[in-house]
Amino acid sequence: MQRIRRVCLLVALGLAPALMAQPLQSPGEFLGYPPGARFTPHHRVVDYFEYVARTSPRVQLVQYGETYEGRPLLLAIISLPENLARIETLREDNLRRAGRLPGTPDPDGPVFVWLSYNVHGNEAVSTEAALLTLYALAHPDSQRTGAWLQHAVVLLDPCLNPDGRERYVQWYHRMLGVGPDPDPVAREHHEPWPGGRTNHYYFDLNRDWAWGTQQETQARLAVYHRWMPQIHVDFHEQGVDEPYYFAPAARPIHPLITDWQRALQDTIGRNHARYFDADGRLYFTREVFDLFYPGYGDTWPTFNGAIGMTYEQGGGGRAGLAIRTAEGDTLTLAERIRNHYTTGLSTIETAVRQRRTLLDRFARYFAEAQTQPAGRYRAFLIRGDAHPDQLAALTALLDRQGIRYGTLARTRTVEGLDYATGTRQRVEARPGDLVVSAYQPAGTLARVLFDPDPVLPDSLTYDITSWALPYAFGLEAYALSERLEPDRPGWARPTPTPPSEAQPYAYLVRWGGLDAARFLADVLRQGVKVRVTEVPLTLNGRRFEAGTLILTRAGSEHLGARFDRIVREAADRWHQQLYTTRTGFVDEGPDLGSARVRFLRKPRVYLLAGPPASAYAVGEVWHFFEQVLHYPITLVERDELDELLLDEGDVLILPHGFYNVREMPLESLLEGVRRGARLIALEGALDLLAGQQGVGLKRRQQEDSSEQDTAARPRRYAMREREAISDQVPGAIYRVQLDPTHPLAFGLARYFTLKRSTRAYELLEDGWNVAWLEDGRPRSGFAGYRAVERLRETLVVGTQRLGRGTLVFFVDDPLFRGFWHAGQLLFANAVFFGE
Repeated sequence: MQRIRRVCLLVALGLAPALMAQPLQSPGEFLGYPPGARFTPHHRVVDYFEYVARTSPRVQLVQYGETYEGRPLLLAIISLPENLARIETLREDNLRRAGRLPGTPDPDGPVFVWLSYNVHGNEAVSTEAALLTLYALAHPDSQRTGAWLQHAVVLLDPCLNPDGRERYVQWYHRMLGVGPDPDPVAREHHEPWPGGRTNHYYFDLNRDWAWGTQQETQARLAVYHRWMPQIHVDFHEQGVDEPYYFAPAARPIHPLITDWQRALQDTIGRNHARYFDADGRLYFTREVFDLFYPGYGDTWPTFNGAIGMTYEQGGGGRAGLAIRTAEGDTLTLAERIRNHYTTGLSTIETAVRQRRTLLDRFARYFAEAQTQPAGRYRAFLIRGDAHPDQLAALTALLDRQGIRYGTLARTRTVEGLDYATGTRQRVEARPGDLVVSAYQPAGTLARVLFDPDPVLPDSLTYDITSWALPYAFGLEAYALSERLEPDRPGWARPTPTPPSEAQPYAYLVRWGGLDAARFLADVLRQGVKVRVTEVPLTLNGRRFEAGTLILTRAGSEHLGARFDRIVREAADRWHQQLYTTRTGFVDEGPDLGSARVRFLRKPRVYLLAGPPASAYAVGEVWHFFEQVLHYPITLVERDELDELLLDEGDVLILPHGFYNVREMPLESLLEGVRRGARLIALEGALDLLAGQQGVGLKRRQQEDSSEQDTAARPRRYAMREREAISDQVPGAIYRVQLDPTHPLAFGLARYFTLKRSTRAYELLEDGWNVAWLEDGRPRSGFAGYRAVERLRETLVVGTQRLGRGTLVFFVDDPLFRGFWHAGQLLFANAVFFGE
């Protein structure tokens, strides 16, 4: 019976004759169960891909990276043997089309199609479909796919997120009985926290393409830039009761996406519809999934000259092997596999048919980017006197994205828009300033990532509406309306001068970048005692601003001669300039032994990890400590909070989530704060604290807008979504007012917050307002008109003393998706400095 079911499915897929005639085993034969009978563990996916690469002359397999948990990231390169024999020549020729290599490309080369599966781990049908798609393409007797591969190179990534997928697959197998239970209430349809969607650090990899914060994304960007395909498809799943979604995409569509890219999306979608119509399968297009935010697996490739598309199969993590839908039908894994298999092959078929158009428009796309870029801005100027940490982090991101940059060697005057004020002015460009020109192969992507205020064709969007890098990095920058090219390519970080004193009285390190925080974390871990000046001081003729770290020999005697080695090696590791002094007697300001040069305790840091916290929010903090700051953090679940006795110097972080005060040991946690601990609450966690006895945080009440304008006009049902957006901020950037004298603001010349909700709190009366909004209008991005009024004169970051400890309030997420760089320093200040 099992053999009959397998053959029936393969007949439906058009592969049965090849199966019976050829030695290449199908996925069902190799794995021992028919497609759709169970989910395939990742190591068995790897086994099958390795087997096919060994057996089929059409396939080469490369490992391009690995996950945080050590699983391989694979890319199958699929074409006819004669193409694979000269694949490097074909690859380099394609890079000429993309302007990455000099020379003229062959106009009759193959089209490059990239298929990406399972970026969301619990959308696990994708990898199952990848197995069948590989088999169809790899089988040497398949004349249909062979005809395509004569003119195509298919790049197939079976699983972008192996860690998340394996988390889901292992859980599902443990929940399963003798067979699937399609009843939606069955436990196999309800994943526990954190679910399998995200990677090891609970990051959504489908929103990381533009930033490359995660190990998996960084490896994928590097290999993507080696190939630069003309088409990229990202395979997903959506709600159980949705049918199938494919291109063309929904609005809003970013203005820099070309007409020909949109037209080819339409052509590909119509070819899919032909297959779905023939079988009577339901589908929809042009809804929900827009092309605006640049971090997705459809938009990011589109801004890199490809036809980027998302395909969404109904199902997701809830569906399991089978589930009953709202219409009473049973949706099976085999059906879901079939649909992704169909659109994958249909994409390749259409790409081959449209090959000459694709190659021609692709080449013209990059030629025009270098000679006549579209858009309002021709270059972006970043002040070179920014802290080296900021410029190093920015240029590292630009390197990951393949965006060229350089510096100026002479002064000139240009016209540009000031990111901070939004005003146009004449700007003096100075030697050492960083320049990103739009006249380059990656010019479109550069314009998207630097755009100070993206034009939003429709306010109903799927994600944030602004993201410009100068805001994220807190940089002084200008978007120029005229061309400006750098005089020198690249940027070189200044090399610190070694300290002259062998065994000084003290070392001083200026605070002003994330590497300074890494240095502090490093020396604290190794037992060095550190102090920080809360006010400026002048020593040996040099001025040191508030926040300067002071490492005196006094207090670190237990380290002996190791003290100097630890400090110097940490400074080298984190690019910090060490200043030395033979005396603690300063020229101006407090002496180094003053109470205003405060001793910093080495904090023990705890993070609530588990319900009711958001997995995304937990992951941002966890990743920040382990992969960015390199400082230990202890993850605890809610039940363990009852046993957690916070004491002086301890830090507890409550990430964003949906908290119920009756389910949290709030009083014992606040008692720990009174003993001297620090509690840092982010976003939704503030609701847990607001209104509690002794806590001065007050939420601003939201006015009921449901009755507004009803006397003037009746509300229309069709306009309900647009009316709702008037009360929302889907993701806009605000410039905040800072109190630079507060320790949480040390090292920040300016700060922009990314606001994604209208959660609003009154300015603190009993506490310190570190950052706040004066105006409810965003500097960049969309905010509904009613939200603007609600956000005026509200808190962004604040602190309050409670007993001997401190409460720290972050209304917005300072670590958003790992790329809000300036927020990382702000958060580090909260962890190490407090008050």
